[in-house]
Amino acid sequence: MKTSTVLAGVLSVGAVSSLHAFTVPAGTARLAGPAAALYKPRREGVSLRHSEKFTSRPIVLPSVRRTQSKSTLRMGLGSGMLTAAASFLHVQPAVLLAGLVAVVVAFIAKFLIDKPSRTFTEAGVGGTVGNEYDAWTEEGLLEYYWGEHIHLGYYDQSDLDAITNPLKSGKVFKDTKFKFIEEMYKWSGAEVNSGGAPPKILDVGCGIGGTSRYLANKLKDQGTQVTGITLSPKQVERATELAAERGLNNVEFKVMDALKMDFADNSFDLVWGCESGEHMPDKKAYVEEMTRVLKPGGTLVIATWCQRELAKGEEFSSDEQRKLQFLYDEWAHPYFISIEEYQRLCSGTGKLQAVSGANWVKETIAAWRHSIWVGVWDPWIVIWKGFTTRSGPRIWWKTIREIVTLERMHRAFDCGLMTYGMVKARKTA
Repeated sequence: MKTSTVLAGVLSVGAVSSLHAFTVPAGTARLAGPAAALYKPRREGVSLRHSEKFTSRPIVLPSVRRTQSKSTLRMGLGSGMLTAAASFLHVQPAVLLAGLVAVVVAFIAKFLIDKPSRTFTEAGVGGTVGNEYDAWTEEGLLEYYWGEHIHLGYYDQSDLDAITNPLKSGKVFKDTKFKFIEEMYKWSGAEVNSGGAPPKILDVGCGIGGTSRYLANKLKDQGTQVTGITLSPKQVERATELAAERGLNNVEFKVMDALKMDFADNSFDLVWGCESGEHMPDKKAYVEEMTRVLKPGGTLVIATWCQRELAKGEEFSSDEQRKLQFLYDEWAHPYFISIEEYQRLCSGTGKLQAVSGANWVKETIAAWRHSIWVGVWDPWIVIWKGFTTRSGPRIWWKTIREIVTLERMHRAFDCGLMTYGMVKARKTA
């Protein structure tokens, strides 16, 4: 027997038991119990004999009495159904009611979470991406938990072992990002291509400048100059502040659209795009513009979230499309492409050679859930901001949404729907 059938039976029994309290057997001369209580006020409301002495008791119209009777009937009916269902499930009615309320709240929460909150609508400076990163920068939570690097980390076994350690988790989370930069720099082959440290580096989509400052500090003794660009004025402001605090004078930051850069052709020896391609509404223009400003013999290296490559004639299932659409819309992503498509775009410029790609899911996937754990071990800033900022408790709801999105990202990468794309190429001399 189906559960729904059993519950329907229980509710029917509850309904009958509730109605029984208001049923008067045919032929009964005297009314007793609830029925008498209902009948007596009605009689008093319409039968004031002339011989009776007037009292201060108010006259209640029959329609009002009927409304009260129906209300009482409905309350009794609902109470009886709840009691019967609770009896069948061997729980207290209060426990069952609390469970039903929890189910309703969970349903509403899921509905609201599934409704995207940051859909990409406008490109360029002053558009969706820049505005969202302005808000994140002012809020401060992203920098507090993720540090100066708004990208995934590179994990080895010792890092994985520290994720659930409350004493090590936060520091390791940030340290893996430095490790990622080192691995990406080494994998790019930039020093081989340039015959040493690249003199001029462009960081496309620099965030608050973590990677730019790291490379500037790492290569300052070799005379390297680093420029970081972003759509967010607030990020430029914060990145510049942090560079000044560290006494770095070989790095600068500018508000600029990566699809329409102001730099002259052949300006940089290394063009670095770390997790910025996701936000680009035109991936082809993104690759071509980075290639344009790259010097002949220079290195292009890209790290970006990708969706899996489809076989010829294959389409994403409706479930996969739904999952991808949420990931597009929740964090202001126009769309994703595959690693292979990035490689084709690089080759299609006609100016890049030695194009190759790799999938770093294994090395980076732990970052998604690790970012949740650091919040579990240290939730106090979120709680505090809920009481002390203009956002108020809304920041708590926003944080819940972020946790859900991080988990959905993890699952998308874990099942192969998403891949972590690494692409490198050298510009023809």
